[in-house]
Amino acid sequence: MPRSDFDDPDLPLSDLFAEWPETAASFLERRMLCPGCPIAPFHAITDACLEYDLDEDAFRAELKARIDGGSSEGGSSPARRSAAQGRAGR
Repeated sequence: MPRSDFDDPDLPLSDLFAEWPETAASFLERRMLCPGCPIAPFHAITDACLEYDLDEDAFRAELKARIDGGSSEGGSSPARRSAAQGRAGR
C-alpha cells in the first residue's frame, strides 16, 4: 500500500491519524474532536481548520513538525495563538 501524502489537500483525517498517529495530539490539545470522529474519513485538514477557525498554514506546519519528530507542544505554537486570537475577536 502506498504511503499517504501529507501534502495532499484531500487527505482524509482518518488516513492522517492512521499514517501519523502522533498528529492526533495537535487536535486533542485544541479540544478538536476529529480523532475518532465518524466524519474523519470525509474531512481533510482544511475542513477541520475551517470548522475550528484555525490558520491552516500554521496548523499544517505544526502537524508536519510532529511528523518530522518535533512535538510543537505548548501554548506558543502559531496555530494555537491564531485560534486564541480568533476566539478573542468573537
